[in-house]
This record gives sequence, C-alpha cells and structure tokens, in this order.
Amino acid sequence: MADQSQNKAVQTTGHAWDGDLQEFNNPLPTWWLWAFYASCVFTVVYWILYPAWPIGDTYTKGIATTTFQNSKGEEVTMGWNTRAEFIKDMQSGTEAMKQAEYLKKVSAASYEEIVNDPDMTAFTQSIAKVLFADNCAACHGVGGQPALVGLYPNLRDDAWLWGGKLSQIQHAIVAGRNGYMPAFGEVLSNEKIDQVANYVMTLSGLDADAAKASAGKAIFQGDEGGCYYCHTSAGTGMYSQGAANLTDAVWTVANVPGAETNKDKIAVISKVIKDGIQRKMPAWSERLSETEIKLLTVYVHGLGGGQ
Repeated sequence: MADQSQNKAVQTTGHAWDGDLQEFNNPLPTWWLWAFYASCVFTVVYWILYPAWPIGDTYTKGIATTTFQNSKGEEVTMGWNTRAEFIKDMQSGTEAMKQAEYLKKVSAASYEEIVNDPDMTAFTQSIAKVLFADNCAACHGVGGQPALVGLYPNLRDDAWLWGGKLSQIQHAIVAGRNGYMPAFGEVLSNEKIDQVANYVMTLSGLDADAAKASAGKAIFQGDEGGCYYCHTSAGTGMYSQGAANLTDAVWTVANVPGAETNKDKIAVISKVIKDGIQRKMPAWSERLSETEIKLLTVYVHGLGGGQ
C-alpha cells in the first residue's frame, strides 16, 4: 500500500525553497502538446499561403490566389486578399447563387405576379432597398421621403404627380421626368398672384379671403392665368403633365404644412406661382438593367401604396 501511495504522489523537480516550498513536475497533457505542435505547423503553412509578414512598405503576398469577374465580365485572378474573396463570394457563394436564381425568377415574372406573391414581394423589397439607397436616396431621401419639401417629390405621400400605377412608375424610371410649371412673376401682378394663392388655399379646404379667392378663381379658370390647362378646372391635376392635385391637401412643392399662419401659407404658395417649378429626374434606362428597374418599380410602388 505504501508503494502505491508513493507512485500516485505528485512528482517534484527536486527544487526546494525555504525548506518546504517545492516545484511540482506536472507535464502538459499529450493532446495539448500535439495541438500546440499542429498549430505551429498551421502557422507556417498560413505564412506561405496568405499575406502575413510586413516588409518595409509592403508585405509577403503568399501563394494563394482568388479568381472572380470584374465589372466588364472578364475573369481576373489575383493574390488572395479579403476584398477579392468577398467579391468572389458575392458572385459565386452559396447565398449569392441562391439570390441569382431567385432574381431570374423575379425577372421572368410579371408585375402582377410579383405583387401578388408575398415571397417575391419580400425578396424584391430587400434587394431594391439597396438599389434605392444607392441610386435614388440622394434626391428622394432615405425611404423615399426627402428632407426638404419642394426640392424632390415625396414618394410616401400617395400624391402621384405622374400616376402611381406600376407601368407609370416604370416609365418614370426608364425615361425620367421633367417637372415644369411656368413662372407667372412677369405675367401676373403681385396682387393677382396673391388672389390666385387665396383661391388655391380654398381648393384644399383652407381658410382664405373670400373676395381675393373669387378673383383668383377667375384668373385660375380663365385665359389670363390658364392654370386649369394643367391642373384642370376642378384643380385635381393631370398625370400626363405631372400637374399636382391641388385639392388633396398634399403639398408637393409649397411647404404649406410648415407655415404657421394663413398669411405665411399664402406667401409660400405665391412664391411657387411667381417663380414656377423646374425639376428634372434623369432617365435610368442606360444606368440600370431591366431587372433592376423592375425591382425599383415594385419598391417605389410599395412606398406610397401605389395605385
């Protein structure tokens, strides 16, 4: 029994301090040692394969390579780096291939099939959100709502200047739009512009001077102003002209909601009548593919509850 007890006792290195302080001899487990040796071998292999050691203003490039397609569709092979690997993964990775396959399905589907299929709609929204941020948000704002009223149309307010049907939205993206209203500052006096502004106020149900509004109506509906040519005699606007509906209380250019008093509201409307409107949306047919335009069409249609 004594011999077994001695064999099981912890071995020491034979060193002792202060008489009773000893150094135990506890060897590392064999599996740990082999794991350490393997990691050393792995490190050497990694140094050879991949960029690793800095040398002056450069570094060791490694011998591993990555092959991907550039923007021209040409196959490019270069030394391995995280950027090249990312590009390759975006082109031929498992998720990328799944996305490409689904894009083919969406591309071949009609607009009606996309909007009536929850899965295709969700996929389209997720992809087009990035497209919109890259190409449209600079003017229309993140999520389709610009920071300032009047500079660019708000895509979330259900006020479709050129119509909210899928075909109309697609046409706007493909061919662009010219938002134009002539300036009446040199045609009408300030008094008459004020009268027309009062009449426009009444079209949206806002308080206005009755006498001025009556005079403004005659200008609006007559040849002197000719406003009804584009906005119609009812003030509801025309999609073919991109003329705003003046009866829906949605202000696409004049920031009436931001004005505190009626006097301020009339002032901002008068300024639009006096200065006119000149806004241009570029055509995207040569910048985006047909599939990308289809994705954006469905996305924009969903922002404001398309018609």
